[in-house]
Amino acid sequence: MNLSIRAVLAIGGVFLGCCSAVVFLELLVKLDPGAGNLITAAQFAFIALEGFIFTSRFGLAQRLISLRDYALLVAMFFLTSVCNNYVFEFNVPMTLHMIIRGGSLISNMCLGTLILKRSYRLSQYISVVMISVGIFICTYFSSRDFGGKMENLSGNTEADIFWWLVGVLLLVLALFVSSYMGITQELLYRRHGKCAREALYYTHLLPLPAFLLMQDNIRTHWLQAFAGEAYQLPLLGVAVPLIVMYLLGNVLAQHLCISSVYTLTTECSSLTVTLILTLRKFISLVFSIIYFRNPFTLYHWLGTVLVFIGTLMFADMIRVPERANRTLKQE
Repeated sequence: MNLSIRAVLAIGGVFLGCCSAVVFLELLVKLDPGAGNLITAAQFAFIALEGFIFTSRFGLAQRLISLRDYALLVAMFFLTSVCNNYVFEFNVPMTLHMIIRGGSLISNMCLGTLILKRSYRLSQYISVVMISVGIFICTYFSSRDFGGKMENLSGNTEADIFWWLVGVLLLVLALFVSSYMGITQELLYRRHGKCAREALYYTHLLPLPAFLLMQDNIRTHWLQAFAGEAYQLPLLGVAVPLIVMYLLGNVLAQHLCISSVYTLTTECSSLTVTLILTLRKFISLVFSIIYFRNPFTLYHWLGTVLVFIGTLMFADMIRVPERANRTLKQE
C-alpha cells in the first residue's frame, strides 16, 4: 500500500483529531447523555463557517461538483451524524456504540462487492474479518458498563428494551449508510477530480436548515450546559461551563478529524479509508483502557494480535499462499 505524503499527513490528522474528538464526546455524554443534537449542530455550524470563509471565499469560489450530485451525499452524511450522536438517548452505552461501528470494514466490503462489483484478494477478506473480530473482543472485554447496562435493562420494562433495540438498529443503519457514502464519494472524485475541501464544506453547509427541526431539543441542552458545573480557567480567572468547554474541544477536534478523512478519500479507496478509520477506533479503545486504568487481560492481547496481524495482511506485509490468492484478484 503505497501512500503519498498528502495521505500520510491526512492519516496523522485522522488519528489525532478523531481520537481527541472521541475523548471529548465521552466526557460530554457523561455530563449530558441527551446532548447529541447539540453536539452535531455545533460541529456542522463550525465546519460550514470555516468552509464559507476559507473554501468558498465568502461564496465567490466556483464549485467543481453540482449541488444535485451533493444532494445524496449530504442526506447520507446528515443521517449518519445524527444517528451516531442521538442513539445515547436510547440507553446505548459507549462500548456497544464502538462495537457496532467497528464493523464498518465488513459493511464496506459487502457494499463494494454488491455495488462496485469488486473482488478482493483472499488476504483482504481474512484481514477484514480478523480486524473486526479483534476489535469486537477488545471492546467487549474492556467494558464494565456494558454488562451492567444490559443487567439494568433486563430488570426494566419492555419499553426500555424496545428503545434500546431501536438505538441498536439506528447504529446498524448508520453503519451501512456510512459505507455507502464512502463509495459514493469515491465515484464522485473519479468523475470530478480531487475536491475534498469543497465536499467537506457543502456536506456541512447544506444540512444546516434541517437542525431547525431539532431547535427545541438543541436549545434545551444549550441552556442546561450553562446551568451545569463550571470550570475556573487558570490565569484568566473566568468561569466557563464545563459542557461548553468540552463542546469546543470536540468541535475543534472533529474539524481536524473530518477534514483529514475527506482528504484521505481523495488519496485512497473507500475500503482503505475504512481500514484506517477502524484502526483509529481501535487506538481510541486502547487509550480508553489505559486512561481509565482498566485491566489489559488475555482477551485484550488476543484482540490486539488479531488487529495487528490483520492490518499487516491488508497492507500486504504478510501474504497468504499465492495459489489461494490467484482466483481472488482485486479489481
